[in-house]
Amino acid sequence: MAFEGLSSKLQEFTRKLRGKSRITESDLKEMLREVKLALLEADVNYKIVKEFTSTIQEKALGQDVLKSLTPGQQVIKIVKDELVELLGGTESKINFTPNPPTVIMLVGLQGSGKTTTAGKLANLLRKQGKKPLLVACDVYRPAAIKQLQVVGNQLNIPVYANENTKDVVQIAKQAYNTAISKLNDVIILDTAGRLHIDEELMQELKNVKQSLKPHEILLVVDSMTGQDAVNVATTFNENVGIDGVVLTKLDGDTRGGAALSVKKVTGRPIKFAATGEKLSDIEEFHPERMASRILGMGDVLSIIEKAEEAFDAEEAEKLEKQLRKGEFDLNDYLAQLKQIKKMGSFSSILKMIPGMSKFKDLKVDDKEFTRIEAIICSMTDKERRNPKLLNGSRRIRIANGSGTSVQQINQFMKSFEMTQKMMKQMKSEKGMKGMLRNLKGINPNDLKF
Repeated sequence: MAFEGLSSKLQEFTRKLRGKSRITESDLKEMLREVKLALLEADVNYKIVKEFTSTIQEKALGQDVLKSLTPGQQVIKIVKDELVELLGGTESKINFTPNPPTVIMLVGLQGSGKTTTAGKLANLLRKQGKKPLLVACDVYRPAAIKQLQVVGNQLNIPVYANENTKDVVQIAKQAYNTAISKLNDVIILDTAGRLHIDEELMQELKNVKQSLKPHEILLVVDSMTGQDAVNVATTFNENVGIDGVVLTKLDGDTRGGAALSVKKVTGRPIKFAATGEKLSDIEEFHPERMASRILGMGDVLSIIEKAEEAFDAEEAEKLEKQLRKGEFDLNDYLAQLKQIKKMGSFSSILKMIPGMSKFKDLKVDDKEFTRIEAIICSMTDKERRNPKLLNGSRRIRIANGSGTSVQQINQFMKSFEMTQKMMKQMKSEKGMKGMLRNLKGINPNDLKF
């Protein structure tokens, strides 16, 4: 990933600066050269890179080091502060109208992920207490309406569609009336896209905007397209006028490359980021958290939010009681594993933990969790409660039942015994959620890179 290069280069630079009381011009030039190269490799706009590095040089050159920070950490703090500013400064939320329904129109090129994003956004807003209605306004792309209906069915969110007309303005008006009658307080319009920007596309979007006067026009941008994403954002903003941006495929190789340019060029905030393929993989965009991820400092607050959403309170309370008794068996392990899986891929969670970015060779195969689940499910309840019963013959039976080998069973049991010891030491905490809460107090600037 391109920004991993930026992170590793900054860490290498801080090691060179240890013991120095001031940041010299030669030190700074060396660091900024590496930062500039890393940003350009990520396809960030050249003018933005130049302005960004000039600002850092102005703020860092000759600056006295704070007592709590080493020179290297001081530079990283300055870089982080500037990254946060570049990404928008503060998070920008949807402006809901006091007189519902709030109309949100999604626009963008074909293939940017508008339809899936419409479902993800509806799902997120429903969790926030809203009652969304999805509207199929793409009457040109084959199976576009069907795709939105499938997404709606998966989420159990209603979809309005009218396949008897190609008049998008009429469809949008009908959907608006339906939303009022059904008491839907949010309408999400999934509009058509093209493989390229043309006058016909822009005119149709302008017609919908003029007729329905949406409260939010969000541009859906594929962050994998790099600099082209900025060009698309600029054109849509100049022609239609956008209120914000939704970045998709942010889990890909750019790791925020487009994000660094879009806000600066268009002046419009990034409001949401889609971080995976699941319909739950979307989150409000927090500039400070994204800056921390880019710099390899982790994103503990996002992990905690994911944990609070995924973890069952009743299960957590049950586990807490068992931990206080000094008990933690394979049933508990399986319950915790299932809840962690709800948070997303384990590899993505690890990237959010402060300090983990320096372990370059750390590979996490999420399929391993499926194997572990199969191993535990192949045991009897008695074996799960008392793993000491697992002798040679029992392990052969479990291996056959789970499609694994005895060696894999042995490896897992060693890992479980280590986990068991760790969990017993956490007696007053609520399992993984408690561990994550302990991380909340970590200041990334205090980490030794």
